[in-house]
Amino acid sequence: MNRRQLLRATAAGATTAVGATGALAATAGTATAAPAAPAARAANRPLRVHVPLFDGVEELDFAAPYEVLSAAGFFTTRPVEVRYVSATGARSVTAAYGTAVRGLRPWAPEEADVLVVPGGGYARRDSPGVWAEIDRGTLPRALGAAARPGLTVAALCTGVMLLSAAGLTRGRPCTTHHKAKADLAAQGGQVKNARVVDDGDLVTAAGVTSGLELALWLVRRELGSDAATDLETMLEYEARGTVWTSGR
Repeated sequence: MNRRQLLRATAAGATTAVGATGALAATAGTATAAPAAPAARAANRPLRVHVPLFDGVEELDFAAPYEVLSAAGFFTTRPVEVRYVSATGARSVTAAYGTAVRGLRPWAPEEADVLVVPGGGYARRDSPGVWAEIDRGTLPRALGAAARPGLTVAALCTGVMLLSAAGLTRGRPCTTHHKAKADLAAQGGQVKNARVVDDGDLVTAAGVTSGLELALWLVRRELGSDAATDLETMLEYEARGTVWTSGR
């Protein structure tokens, strides 16, 4: 039995409650119960998560949510399907630190329940990354056109600025990397000082490592608290920071 299988078995067998340090919603004035998943999402069909990638994307931004959401399938009877996709027709991308990711799937947001948009490259306007994607316009337009009832659009770190370029954060509670918060606010976002901001069909998260919290919150919201706490046990990671929720 490898380490992950052992941790999975240990987590699945655990019955003790996770303490306050493992809770996602951590401060007074913040909802402590995850909002119910939309009724249209039948429990007997897969939870389908698409993660759009692009050249210059930050490795941790896309790898952490992919790992967490994929591993969530160990702790729920509902199947979970996670895939990397491209809105530009590319079948491979080169990430910020040189990692080549191949075999990206075609853009098909109509087949997704959740989009998780990573960031990267926002500090380097003349390099591949978020700025280049904003200037190109293809991904922001695709994200704007993807919005529909039943789809949750999520983003973390400077990936939120791609949602902003798509017009999806204007007038909405949201957050992003601390170096981009002023830009997000200037573009009409209602910036909250929280690790994760849940405004119903729009869920955003702050810095680079917040992909862990974003994914764990989505697991809690879509698959239930038991799945999230068992997953934290397997990962040996306790989610930190405040989750701000609008109650939508």
